[in-house]
Amino acid sequence: MTDLELRTLGKSKVKVTSLGLGTVPLSGFNTDVSYHEFEATILAGYSAGIRYFDCAPMYGFGKSEHYLGHALRTNGLRQNVVVSTKVGRVLKPASRTKKLETVYGIEWIDPLPFLDTYDYTYDGVMRSFEDSQQRLGLDHIDILLVHDVGRAWHGDQSEFYWDQLRASGYKALDELRSSGAVSAIGLGVNETDSVVGVAREFPIDCSLIAGRYTLLNHAPLEGDFDELLERNVSVIAGGIFNSGILATGVGGAKATYDYGKVPAEIVEKVRAIESVCTEYSVSLPAAAMQFVYAHPAVATLVMGAKSAVEVDQNVKAINENIPSAFWDALKQAKLLPPNAPLPAAG
Repeated sequence: MTDLELRTLGKSKVKVTSLGLGTVPLSGFNTDVSYHEFEATILAGYSAGIRYFDCAPMYGFGKSEHYLGHALRTNGLRQNVVVSTKVGRVLKPASRTKKLETVYGIEWIDPLPFLDTYDYTYDGVMRSFEDSQQRLGLDHIDILLVHDVGRAWHGDQSEFYWDQLRASGYKALDELRSSGAVSAIGLGVNETDSVVGVAREFPIDCSLIAGRYTLLNHAPLEGDFDELLERNVSVIAGGIFNSGILATGVGGAKATYDYGKVPAEIVEKVRAIESVCTEYSVSLPAAAMQFVYAHPAVATLVMGAKSAVEVDQNVKAINENIPSAFWDALKQAKLLPPNAPLPAAG
């Protein structure tokens, strides 16, 4: 087992390890995954010291929750781990539900026989939470995140769903936290603006933000992360490889950037970062992970994995020794902004 640092989420009492294990790749994202493979990956993460596991109704349309809860329960791990899931979607029978058109067009392989519908109202949040409890088989959920509320996902419909959340969804979240049914409340989104906006309206503890702060994306340094720090809202950083390019590098046969084709300017930037990595004998994934974790607003990195091998790679990457000269070189090459927090010298 590897010792992973613990950090507290905002004003809550929830503590998460520096690495969390996300279940998107284990839920049928681009490849079929059996329960045996799912369980083996969860156990590998636990053996490596990971004590935080993230899932959502959307992932495999209930499969991630169903599988994760069973794996934790049958292996006697529940009391030792933190679990997060999400609200904002209610699953309904696939045979009687219209399929949603989504930004990323995810096609789950062998999902459970349900489809998702959006609902950020009081009733929708409560139903989603109670359904998740039953799929997970848990009477308490540590972290509850409002999933994909904002313009990045909903586009022109975003204000409609914002209004639902403001009108009654916040009330449901407040009741769940106040009653002890959940310990921490936040968002699970692909944008930073919505997190800041909600934090100004409602006291959240944290937010899972995917792909917005990475070696390639530095926009949160322009003020958003400073405000979240001031408000004591912890960032759960996801998508830190920008869906692949920062894991594989430009030579990866299936490299993608935010689930699409890699733009030419991104290829050029990654190639420049790889050159510095080669000079200092640093692996690109380790640089990507440690850069994000160095920001004081970030409490943990949620890393997807679909095998014990990938779990091991992630654990080794966050513990890889990186010389401070490497980070200085990235700044000198203007590949990182001057105000970017850097990892402390090992």
